[in-house]
Amino acid sequence: MSTLDRLVGLAQAMRTHGLEVGSTETTTAAQAIEVLGLDDRRTLREALAATMVRSSDGRATFDQLFDLWFPAAPGARTGDLRGADLDQLRAELTRALAEGDEQRMDEIAAATLELLGQVSPGDETRGWSSVQAVDALAPQRLIADAQAMGRGEGDSDGEGKGSGSGSGGFTERIDRDEMRARVAQFRRQVESEARRRNTAVRPRERIARYGVTGPSDQRDFLALSTKDLDQFKRQLDPLTRKLAAKLSRRRRAHRGGIDVRRTLRTAMATGGVPLDPVYAHRKRHRPDVLLIADMSGSVGGFSGFTMLLMQALHGQFRQVRMLGFVSSTADITDVVKNAPPGVSLTSWALSQAALTTRGRSSSYGSAFDDVLADFGDVIGHRTTVLILGDGRTNYADPGLDALREIARRSRSTVWLNPERASSWATGDSAADEYSRVVTMHECRNVAQLRLFVERHLG
Repeated sequence: MSTLDRLVGLAQAMRTHGLEVGSTETTTAAQAIEVLGLDDRRTLREALAATMVRSSDGRATFDQLFDLWFPAAPGARTGDLRGADLDQLRAELTRALAEGDEQRMDEIAAATLELLGQVSPGDETRGWSSVQAVDALAPQRLIADAQAMGRGEGDSDGEGKGSGSGSGGFTERIDRDEMRARVAQFRRQVESEARRRNTAVRPRERIARYGVTGPSDQRDFLALSTKDLDQFKRQLDPLTRKLAAKLSRRRRAHRGGIDVRRTLRTAMATGGVPLDPVYAHRKRHRPDVLLIADMSGSVGGFSGFTMLLMQALHGQFRQVRMLGFVSSTADITDVVKNAPPGVSLTSWALSQAALTTRGRSSSYGSAFDDVLADFGDVIGHRTTVLILGDGRTNYADPGLDALREIARRSRSTVWLNPERASSWATGDSAADEYSRVVTMHECRNVAQLRLFVERHLG
């Protein structure tokens, strides 16, 4: 494969993962390769990243794909660690972590994969697993020893340290965080080595599609993990501020009707000639927001998004309330507002009698009826209703009439659906019917949420 083919393949794979790479970026990257050559792989990586990656969020995905299209030399590369056993690798890694030696850590990563990462020992055609290798080595258990070695101590009493007060405890916590960062770097080096070795036995296009983690704003809300939540929250906060600004924007002219009294008073100075009308000023206000969220197991991964969206909206609007439902509806505003990051709202919701009065399967028709019966006075001309759910009714009554009444009472009603639009008319989904009553948007990830805020509100 020529260098140009590798570069074009890299650009195509980046686009597959949602990164914006056009002909201009690809041409500039080709010019960088022509100037720098291929001898220094680290310099080449940084040059292509500078020319092809538009945002910091895409750098991790680029690095994974770069390892596939511009890999190091094929085959094993264990160096002086060839034949090392598990204890020797741990000892070497402890020293490398203590010294912060990235080059040595990379060599240990290669030896670790060679020793522990083969999916089927004796059969290289089965490929290599970085997860298997890292789990067997357990580098996180070396943090305390590496920290002690870095301080020049012979041994470490492990987890017992770092909890004291004063500057010593503070310094130790900083050291430990640095060691954790180095362990995370080592994990990435093992993953990079696994991708390099796997390209010899598997098509790189397949590895790129199934073995590369995309940017965080492309990850489905339904598949959010606990460790994704912090980064997701940082992306969500500015979006909610923009959402608040969009929803607060007046759809009519900035001026109101003619203020007759002020117009006549002004005209007295000129005898009515000319007559300049004075318009009343419209009062700006922050709208109310009512979230109606499906908390059932079918959208369990959506609960992290629901929780963070609710918490982020709370400071941007005059009043924010959240109604959750499974088969019945209840006000869960305070619970969600104070929930710590990472908590499973779905597990909590399925244990609440107020949300599961009619069973543990979602019932949209019953939920919408409950909203009108118990919380109808909450919905008014200042209320924007956001419905969050997949619209799967378990073949029960979809409650279209109740949804129409909710939409009629509110200022506007918008539905965010975490499923692909192509699935809206399949199985027990009534999303197609709902979309003819209220505006429904596919909202599977942060990128689509950003698109919704920027293009569909005003």
